Amino acid sequence: MKVDILHIQDAKGKILCHDITKIVRGEFKGAVFRKGHVIRDEDILELRRMGKENIYVIELEPDDVHENEAGTRLGQAAAGEGVTWNEPGESRVNLFAARRGLLHVNVAALEEINDLPEVVMATLPTNTVVDAGEMLAGTKVTPLVVKEKVVAAAENTCLQAGGIIKVLPFRSTRVGLVVTGGEVYKGRIKDTFGPVLTEKIEKFGSELLRLEYAPDDAEIISMLVKGQVNDGAEMVLVSGGMSVDPDDVTPAGIRQAGAVVEKYGAPALPGAMFLLAYLGAVPILGVPACGMYFRTTILDLVLPRLFTGQRLGRKDIVALAHGGLCRACATCAYPNCSFGKGGGNNGNDGSL
Repeated sequence: MKVDILHIQDAKGKILCHDITKIVRGEFKGAVFRKGHVIRDEDILELRRMGKENIYVIELEPDDVHENEAGTRLGQAAAGEGVTWNEPGESRVNLFAARRGLLHVNVAALEEINDLPEVVMATLPTNTVVDAGEMLAGTKVTPLVVKEKVVAAAENTCLQAGGIIKVLPFRSTRVGLVVTGGEVYKGRIKDTFGPVLTEKIEKFGSELLRLEYAPDDAEIISMLVKGQVNDGAEMVLVSGGMSVDPDDVTPAGIRQAGAVVEKYGAPALPGAMFLLAYLGAVPILGVPACGMYFRTTILDLVLPRLFTGQRLGRKDIVALAHGGLCRACATCAYPNCSFGKGGGNNGNDGSL
């Protein structure tokens, strides 16, 4: 890159290397042309009106890339499935969700890009539920001109990652629900678990296959879980009976159904007694009592990922520890808070 002084008549197609300010007393003061602006035919007349005869411009070398082009290339390269981007504004390109779903960020690749000189890319936390049109990320280069090799290196990282930023769609899933507990089963108290869990299921576009009640009997719980799966449930939630009390036999019932437990006990509060198991490919979730009393729990961290088709394992649950503490605010602001925002990535790309 080199800086030159040109007469405005010879400046068409050249790049300004500083802002040009216009002042109209009592009416306007500000930059009419910003640094990095590419001079057009119509700009020359305005420059004359401003009393400009000569201006400083930048001449690009063959291996130079203008900031706007660099920002555009970064945005295009970073955008994976379900993501769009806008035109650059002062070199910054923003990325947006093209649909409702779960934001997935390849964190390792994101850090690799930001380790390059003069490149900036910032995103929302991975595993954030987003709506169509929501801003997901912004990217730009910091100087007016950057070397081609830098932009190419960032593009290559994005290419190898298959796009750093994706929005995974929620899959319509048939969910079975078994509410345990002798008091509810015998009708002594009203079921409040069922409505809460049904609402969480339906807000992701999934449907409740069947709601059933079970006493504190591992054999009956086992039978109902297997029956739900045999009848087409693609996920089963079993609520209640998850503590260490002798009558709390839900974990035993899930095991007797033939499910393999990935993790019993989770580093998330509320949600410490959560259980994740699989009966074949069907996730079976043991939901602790907090799911009935608290607006936001570990379920709000786990369900969105399962509804995109991810198969979660023990390490995914362990990783929730960082950020897994809910502050129990008087007015819940989730998801616009720290709960669940620290961990839970583990390189999972959303595949089964």
